[in-house]
Amino acid sequence: MSDRLAQLVANLEKVLGKRANSIHSALGEVTVVLNADTYLESAMLLRDEPSLAFEQLIDLCGVDYQDFRDGAWTGQRFAAVTHLLSLAHNWRLRVRVFAPEDAYPVVASLTPVWAAANWFEREAFDLYGILFDGHEDLRRILTDYGFIGHPFRKDFPITGNVEMRFDPELKRVVYQPVTIEAREITPRIVREEQYGGPV
Repeated sequence: MSDRLAQLVANLEKVLGKRANSIHSALGEVTVVLNADTYLESAMLLRDEPSLAFEQLIDLCGVDYQDFRDGAWTGQRFAAVTHLLSLAHNWRLRVRVFAPEDAYPVVASLTPVWAAANWFEREAFDLYGILFDGHEDLRRILTDYGFIGHPFRKDFPITGNVEMRFDPELKRVVYQPVTIEAREITPRIVREEQYGGPV
């Protein structure tokens, strides 16, 4: 680990204390896993503490850890992962927080700390079903308003639940049950002796 990353880790340990579950560095990046109950408070410290000064939120996404590591994962299922940038120190940081409940995943919204979190949190809600407590306009952003479910969850059916099509008789878009039939696709095998030759 470089001296700069070691300094960042030391600053994080000093400022966050027990608010952080873990802080580790790998491949030139630092990741901190925060406790869900102090997530918002920790985010404010990351932004406001001069020794850290993470004034910019670059990205926020949801993650579904179901069947992670071939089912060896025993932790919580849903997490929100945020990437932060400190312009003052030229540091980057990955922040991960796990929702305490898998059935009803809720974490605090970061919109009071970084306004840029707004649409990212809406996307994580839409695609993973992670709720962000304190978000003032948490609604779908990529799927249709009547969409049922969250399509990036690992247990969501690949074919979806409904399909939509334009009905020429009704002259409008209609929703109907999925008509795609499940089938096994066997790939065509190309053998070297037949490759590029006459068929």
